[in-house]
Amino acid sequence: MAKQIAGICELCGRSDVQLTEHHLTPKEEGGTFLPTAMLCIPCHKQIHALYTNQELAVRLNGMAELRSDPELARFVKWIRKQPPEKLIKTKKSNERKKKK
Repeated sequence: MAKQIAGICELCGRSDVQLTEHHLTPKEEGGTFLPTAMLCIPCHKQIHALYTNQELAVRLNGMAELRSDPELARFVKWIRKQPPEKLIKTKKSNERKKKK
């Protein structure tokens, strides 16, 4: 994971959170030099727990797509209510487990 800085998460909008760089198209799918977004650790972890790199590259490779995804939207609605210092445990979704 890249160097962390404090700021505002581009997905959930929480402020004063530790941010990490999320490659909108995963590096493994050719996104090394493509756009990135600065996300809080919980949002970043949740994205990778829910979706495969291939899914992210094909259908969720932009902030608008991530924000409009129903499964992720439920998480974002919840995390917005959490204090900035809250870190969460993530598990792969059952759907993602089946895809492997």
